[in-house]
Amino acid sequence: MNIKKKILIHIGLLCCLLVKAETINIRDFGGSSDGKTSNTAVIRKAIEKLSSEGGGTLFFPAGTYLTGPIVMKSNITLDIEAGATIRFSDDFSEYTPFVEMRYEGVVMKSFCPMIYAYEQENITIKGEGTIDGNGEKWWYGTFILEGAHENEALAKELTHYQAMWEKENPGFKIEEQSDWKRTLAKRYFRPSLMQPYKCKHFKVEGITIINSPFWTINPEFCENIIVRGVTINNPDAPNTDGINPSSCRNVIISDCHINVGDDCITLKSGRDLQGREYATPCENITITNCVMLAGHGGVVIGSEMSGDVRKVTISNCVFDGTDRGIRLKSTRGRGGIVEEIRVSNIVMKNIPKEAVILNLFYSNVPAEALSERTPVFRNIHISGLTGSEVNAACAVLGIEEAMISDISFTDMNIEAKTGLIIDKAKDVTLENVRISTKEGAAFKITNSENIHINNISNPSPLASETVLEVTDVKDLFVHGCFPKKGSVSFMKIDGTRTETVILRNNYLERLSSPIEKGGNLKKSSVIVP
Repeated sequence: MNIKKKILIHIGLLCCLLVKAETINIRDFGGSSDGKTSNTAVIRKAIEKLSSEGGGTLFFPAGTYLTGPIVMKSNITLDIEAGATIRFSDDFSEYTPFVEMRYEGVVMKSFCPMIYAYEQENITIKGEGTIDGNGEKWWYGTFILEGAHENEALAKELTHYQAMWEKENPGFKIEEQSDWKRTLAKRYFRPSLMQPYKCKHFKVEGITIINSPFWTINPEFCENIIVRGVTINNPDAPNTDGINPSSCRNVIISDCHINVGDDCITLKSGRDLQGREYATPCENITITNCVMLAGHGGVVIGSEMSGDVRKVTISNCVFDGTDRGIRLKSTRGRGGIVEEIRVSNIVMKNIPKEAVILNLFYSNVPAEALSERTPVFRNIHISGLTGSEVNAACAVLGIEEAMISDISFTDMNIEAKTGLIIDKAKDVTLENVRISTKEGAAFKITNSENIHINNISNPSPLASETVLEVTDVKDLFVHGCFPKKGSVSFMKIDGTRTETVILRNNYLERLSSPIEKGGNLKKSSVIVP
């Protein structure tokens, strides 16, 4: 290679090092920070300029920036400075024309999400500033449709958008569930605050989000999502879930503080028949180091999980005041499989309902034959959980045609009004589980099979109650238990279908009635070596 070529190569390399993606200060670009003047057009032009140059950063210095929806492009960063607020307009017309989006697990055309991207990549929203969804009018519209309030002007406006929705969604198929038919009848679907759709490499970091109109951070059909160090505060607003990845893969949610009017973090994958047809699971999910306050559930899977949810880890989180802690919910008609779930190192306090619940009766759909409509929960393991001021410790509620299977509860200590109940489950392990109850048995197991119990106890025994109550259970092995002094009975057992119950290496000598057998029990059902 001659000297001239070498010089040209070095010059080219130097130029590459000097090239830096452009940063546009929104105020320098013509934006207004008075909180009253719309920045919709300015933001759109700035993003188009950055996109035409291959990407860059749109910077929001301190101030309040009113805007309609922000449609993101590839390789764009929104940088929101401390003291800066992006405040979204509550003028519904700003969010039209309708775009393809997903609402509660159903793909449709509807209002544009406030921050939206379609088939883009390498998008970041970061900073120490605030995004204000200004959602009150959106919430109020729902109340109008539900007949809870009267507002003729707003009702007329909503009727206009209902007609627009029907035109954009001709022949839209109403799904199977009756509750979804009721939802569809409204034809008014509030937009998520943030919905990247079919995107890759989407990151949200450091910001505070308030007043979301509906679900807050809601990636759909996306890959490689990071949500880190985000604060979400929508405590008094309806259906304002915090972080809802749906049909996404490779998701990390960490170091977040969430206080919302619905579930804090929810994993979903589509609803009923349409969800099964899209067949796009939510998978490879890590949730860690988060604090969750007000909300219907801390971390929830479902109920829209018809495309499957799998390979999920939830660890090192605190739930303080959420209605429930860990909640998996589905119902007949959904279909889909939830599996390969690990929950560990969780602290819960002030939980008005269940600390942990796995429920296939989320909607009371009548029994039906096993089919693709049948939801399946399996391979779910929970360990290292501490709970106090809890109403109900745990519930596992399966269905006849698809028992919840291969689950374990280990190393748990919960103080609750009522204990742990298991109904219609199989291949269950309870090990080193202590549940202090104020009423009823600490553990109740019914209509289940292949249960392995080791070292369970009620640290605050009730003289009038047993520790373990069993009815219609097949293949139960109980060992290593040491009931506290003050207990009268360790186990009550009954049921015509109960068989092969084995107790071994348990210290029951100081109990006056260690094993109480019901009148429906076959004599050969219980084996005490």
